[in-house]
Amino acid sequence: MRPALLVVDVQQIYTAPKSEMYCRRAGDTITKINRLIQTFSQEGWPIVFIRHIHKADGSDTGRMFDYTGEPAEDFNFKAGTPEVEYDRRLAIPKTALHITKTRYSAFAQTDLQAELQRLQVDTVVVCGFMTNFCCDSTAREAHDRDFFVDFIKDATGTPGIDSMDQKQIREAVGNFLSEGYARVHTTADYIAQL
Repeated sequence: MRPALLVVDVQQIYTAPKSEMYCRRAGDTITKINRLIQTFSQEGWPIVFIRHIHKADGSDTGRMFDYTGEPAEDFNFKAGTPEVEYDRRLAIPKTALHITKTRYSAFAQTDLQAELQRLQVDTVVVCGFMTNFCCDSTAREAHDRDFFVDFIKDATGTPGIDSMDQKQIREAVGNFLSEGYARVHTTADYIAQL
C-alpha cells in the first residue's frame, strides 16, 4: 500500500467563526487533520493540500453557482480574498504538494491524478471540508479512478443543512461511502491500525 493524504479545502471560509459557511468546532476538526498530517510526515508518505479558488471575475465557475439554471448574483472562493486562505492552525509541511481546484472533486480539471501516479500512490486518505461536498465528491471520484479510498469522517467538517447537523451528515456520508466507495474510519482508529 502506498497512501497519500488529501487535505481538502481547510480554508477560512469554513473555519472563520464569522463566515456564513463556518463549520462548528472547526478547530477540533483541524486538530484531527493535523494528527493525520503528522502521521503521514513521520512515515514519509505524500501529503497533498487542495484549495478551492475561483478567478475574481468568475470566468471559471461553470455550473458551480448556477446549478439550478438561474444565474448566480455572487459566488464564493474568489481569488485574493481571506476566505480562500488556509486556516492558520493547519500544519503544512514544506514537502507537501499543493493543488488548486474549481469544482467539488479535487480530481476535476486538476493534475491530481498525474501527481498521484507519479508518486506511485494506490490509496488516498480523504479529510478536510466539506464532508458532504468536496470530501465526498473527491472520495467517490478517487474510487472511480481505481484508487483505494480511506475516508476519515471525524476529520471532515460541514456547516450542516436545515435537516441535519454536522454529526448526522458525517454519519450519513460515511454510511453511503462505506457501501461501495471507501473504507470509513475515525482519526484514532485509522492511525491505530497503521
